[in-house]
Amino acid sequence: MIDDSLIGQLIIALRCLPGVGPKSAQRMAFHLLARDRTAARRLAQTLSLAADNVGHCVSCRTLTELETCRLCANNGRDRTCVCVVEMPGDVQAIERSGTYKGLYFVLMGHLSPLDGIGPREIGLDKLIVNLDTGIIKEVILATNSTVEGEATAHYIAEMVRKRGIKPTRIAHGMPLGGELEYVDGGTLQYAFAGRKEV
Repeated sequence: MIDDSLIGQLIIALRCLPGVGPKSAQRMAFHLLARDRTAARRLAQTLSLAADNVGHCVSCRTLTELETCRLCANNGRDRTCVCVVEMPGDVQAIERSGTYKGLYFVLMGHLSPLDGIGPREIGLDKLIVNLDTGIIKEVILATNSTVEGEATAHYIAEMVRKRGIKPTRIAHGMPLGGELEYVDGGTLQYAFAGRKEV
């Protein structure tokens, strides 16, 4: 039986979050409604504002409420080096490590032909425009160590190499099947120091 009450709709809405199943969604809904209505209102208001005002950086494609994100706008960053990652959370993880001082390019996913996700869907046309400026000397491929992440890195490495730009791949310390967003700063620092040409 489908519960179309407001509580039922809230539970269904919360299930869109990654890792949130029916029981977790129900627990969250009941907590917000029974114990913390102020937090529920703040969450609703902030989520609405973010949904209306957060878009993609025109340069690197990360999520931002500005036209150009703060990293791309920072003239102190090394513009000859671009780190390609899958998701905005990966940028945050790398920035927390304090190791990398170049720019980023966020794919917002990875190649997955079976799911209809090709080069255009992950913004490689925009990456090509960035590469063709002649400023970039190295592209660090920091996609996840999954089958899809490796395939995406290989595809981009070929694209980069054809333009006479050096592709490198982070390697050491990254667990196979792991996702950048959840790797600690020390491991990321070691991975960047040990990157290799692809």
